[in-house]
Amino acid sequence: MIRVLLVDDQSMVRTGFRTILESEDDIAVVGEAENGQQAIDQALALSPDVICMDVQMPVMDGLVATAEIVRRGAAGAVLMLTTFDRDDFLFQALSAGAGGFLLKTAEAEQLIAAITALANGDGLLSPEVTRRVIERSVRTPEAATPRDPKFNLLTDREVEVLHLVASGLSNSEIAAELFLGEATVKTHVSNLLTKLEVRDRTHAVIWAYENGVVRPQAQEAQAGHPRLR
Repeated sequence: MIRVLLVDDQSMVRTGFRTILESEDDIAVVGEAENGQQAIDQALALSPDVICMDVQMPVMDGLVATAEIVRRGAAGAVLMLTTFDRDDFLFQALSAGAGGFLLKTAEAEQLIAAITALANGDGLLSPEVTRRVIERSVRTPEAATPRDPKFNLLTDREVEVLHLVASGLSNSEIAAELFLGEATVKTHVSNLLTKLEVRDRTHAVIWAYENGVVRPQAQEAQAGHPRLR
């Protein structure tokens, strides 16, 4: 059972999300909060698997609350939900430690899929979010993003897995691509996250682009399989 905490300052929005999520047999809404401070308190009390977090709220916004929740390890993952399709919210949310970012205009099936992915330990990096990360990497001078020495800690296989994660492949798809067992892929992903000191797959992909490990033009040209510089 995936335990979810809903955080939004609008009661009708929380009710709508609750109705959607409780139609699923494997999802349970364990609590609600209407501002960031309540979200922190509820997260500490309930330890939910996933928090659906609004961005703009009174008392404390969702970005500040997310950073504090992540710092204190009070939840499995945070999914930012907003009506504002803005890059500054996107990158602030990811910097705060959110595992995913979804617009409130998304379909119910997308919300359920996002929560399930985060609960399973997968970061939610949609094609649209990936495109924005790529665009920011292209705009940033290469000299400003030198390769992090932590890259040298990765094995060749872990680098290969990182490439495929950056292409948006799931663990099962990576296993099929590399002719490995899914459990082996999960081990490689876990190891590379530890070595890179990133929270989840989403941040591993961002790290790969921002540190020049993956070339955006390769991602575009190959439709999915970025390569090393």
